[in-house]
Amino acid sequence: MTVRTRFAPSPTGYLHVGGARTALFSWLHARKHGGKFILRIEDTDLERSTAESVNAILEGMTWLGLEYDEGPFYQTHRFDRYNEVIEQFLDTGKAYRCNCPKERLEKLREEQMAAKLKPRYDGHCRGRHIDPNEPHVIRFLNPQDGTVVFDDMVRGKVAFQNTELDDLIIRRTDGSPTYNLSVVVDDLDMEITHVIRGDDHLNNTPRQINILKALGKEPPRYGHVPMILGDDGARLSKRHGAVSVMQYRDEGFLPEALLNYLVRLGWSHGDQEIFSIDEMVELFDIENVNKAPSAFNTEKLLWLNQHYIKSDTPARVARLLSPHMGELGVDPAKWPPLEQVVAMQAERANSLLELARISAVFYQEEIEYNEDGAKKNLKAAATEPLTRVRDKLAALDDWSREPIHAIIHGVAEELGLKMGKVGMPLRFAITGGVASGDLDLTVYLTGKEPSLQRIDRAMGYIQQRATD
Repeated sequence: MTVRTRFAPSPTGYLHVGGARTALFSWLHARKHGGKFILRIEDTDLERSTAESVNAILEGMTWLGLEYDEGPFYQTHRFDRYNEVIEQFLDTGKAYRCNCPKERLEKLREEQMAAKLKPRYDGHCRGRHIDPNEPHVIRFLNPQDGTVVFDDMVRGKVAFQNTELDDLIIRRTDGSPTYNLSVVVDDLDMEITHVIRGDDHLNNTPRQINILKALGKEPPRYGHVPMILGDDGARLSKRHGAVSVMQYRDEGFLPEALLNYLVRLGWSHGDQEIFSIDEMVELFDIENVNKAPSAFNTEKLLWLNQHYIKSDTPARVARLLSPHMGELGVDPAKWPPLEQVVAMQAERANSLLELARISAVFYQEEIEYNEDGAKKNLKAAATEPLTRVRDKLAALDDWSREPIHAIIHGVAEELGLKMGKVGMPLRFAITGGVASGDLDLTVYLTGKEPSLQRIDRAMGYIQQRATD
């Protein structure tokens, strides 16, 4: 048997992190077993589904690198197939028409809730003749007795009494099929063997199994993964911060960092924290996913993101960083090479946004001073060392790290000063207080003329303070 999994989002919004984790788990299960991963767009909700949401889902999948083997398939392109099954059910007595008015259904629900009963349709239209030409819905005739039992890959044995289930609507008054009918037909036609999805779908599973049995088919294996919570224990939502996959991209996260974090939300392999994609495929097992909800921890994600920024090649990080530099009004094609800046700064940032902020200083014509830092580092005593360093840098023909290093240390020796008395004011003059690497490398990457201009400005600041 070829394993076939699917990710089937509804295009009513962005691709959120819960959906991304479900997609990842389904993708890993297929890859681990040499199977196929199918993308299906469940767009039967005609009022809420949008092309923008479809594009957001596809963009998110592409950014994460979760390539699909088949699809995307759109349910709105398959209405004829769903209607074929619905007509088959009507012909065989496994479905019936219902014209119960909205008022009756609302009253029924109120009475059941007042009696502390689970709200469910009471089968009023079973056996009644309803004119096909008058407004009506189609309901599936759910079995009236027995138990639906299935072995969930995450939760173990799960059982539902058929008496708990009602005759669900499978076609609306406007002729559009409903979720539970269309998803069953799709899973059947697409030969899905394993359905991995959020546990908010758990109550749909017995209904879908009954529809499959009415078609004379065996259901796939199901695995319902628990929800993701915020750090306050409530269901993850916008108030906890970013929940859209593309928002994480915009906030400077690397896709592999987010994937690594998501795979660890509810699954583990010993104490291992860092997983490459190949390791995820090799080690992931859906049956080892925890039944309990997992709490989203942004600090842990930032830690992982910093790891990947530091461990990735400077060339790739530079490519990912470039758009963030552009948003700061910086042209990273100018001196210095962005790849070299990344190599120096990567370990000081936990996101590409932060990396852009501390790297922009090398490209800006004017830098801003942190006032407290300026008062601390640009004192009158710094004038002499800054002047000597500036004169020697101005005379330097070979603009490279080694002679710059020699000049800085040589000035300290000439003046009988500790390195901090020279290095700290010089670093502040060059960076304005932004974190950077070795001082000689910082000066080198800033460039000769910009470095001289910045030192001149620092000395002007010192003189201005002396006269204030």
